[in-house]
Amino acid sequence: MLKIEHLSVSYGGIEAVRDISFEVEEGAIVTLIGANGAGKSTTLRTIAGLLKPKQGSIQYNGEELIGKSTSEIVSRGITLVPEGRRVFPDMTVLENLKIGAYLRKDDLSKDIRWVYDLFPRLEERSWQAAGTLSGGEQQMLAVGRALMSKPKVIMMDEPSLGLAPIIVQGIFEIIKEINRQGVTVLLIEQNANMALHTADFAYVLETGRITISGPGNELLRDERIKKAYLGK
Repeated sequence: MLKIEHLSVSYGGIEAVRDISFEVEEGAIVTLIGANGAGKSTTLRTIAGLLKPKQGSIQYNGEELIGKSTSEIVSRGITLVPEGRRVFPDMTVLENLKIGAYLRKDDLSKDIRWVYDLFPRLEERSWQAAGTLSGGEQQMLAVGRALMSKPKVIMMDEPSLGLAPIIVQGIFEIIKEINRQGVTVLLIEQNANMALHTADFAYVLETGRITISGPGNELLRDERIKKAYLGK
C-alpha cells in the first residue's frame, strides 16, 4: 500500500534519514522504533508532504507522492497525527473534529458519531474548549480529528508521549480498534514494548538508517532489541 524506497532527507547539511526503504501492507499496523534523533518523525513528515526529501520515492498504491502537497496527500487517504497533539486550544472539541474534515464536502454526522463511539469522553466534552482537556483527552482529540478525513492510512507520531501508563494502554487499544475497522496504521513510538506488542511488523531506525526489521512479536524476543529498547 505504501512503499518507501531509498529515501534520504537532510536538514541544513545534516542527513536525518539515510537511504531507507520499507513497506506498509494494507490493513497492517507497522511501527518504526528508535531513539530520539533516529529519523522517525522526519520519515513521517516527509510521507505527509511536510518535508522534501533529498532523494528517493514514496509510492502509495503505485502513485508517486513526492512533489504533491499535504492537502493532495490527505485527499488520497493518508493523514498524520503529529507529535505533541497540536489541537486548537480555543476551539471546542467539535470544532476541532470538523477542521479534520476540511477537504470534505459531504455530511460529517456519521463520522462524528464514529469518533464519539471510539472516544465517549470527547462526546461528553464536545462543547468544551480543547485547551482545557487533559493530555490524554487531547491525544484522543488529535486522533479523532485525523480520522475525520476518512483516512485509509493513519500515521501517528509518539501517541503515548507524556501520558500516564493507564492512559497509554487505552490509546493503544484504540489504535488496535481503528485498525480492526479497516484503517492501516504507521506508528512511531518511543514505548518500544507497547509498539512491538501492537504492531504486525516493525523497523528499527538508528541514526537515520534501518538496522533491524521483522514481525513485532519476533523483535520482542530479539536480544539486541531487549538490550537497547526494552531495558532487559
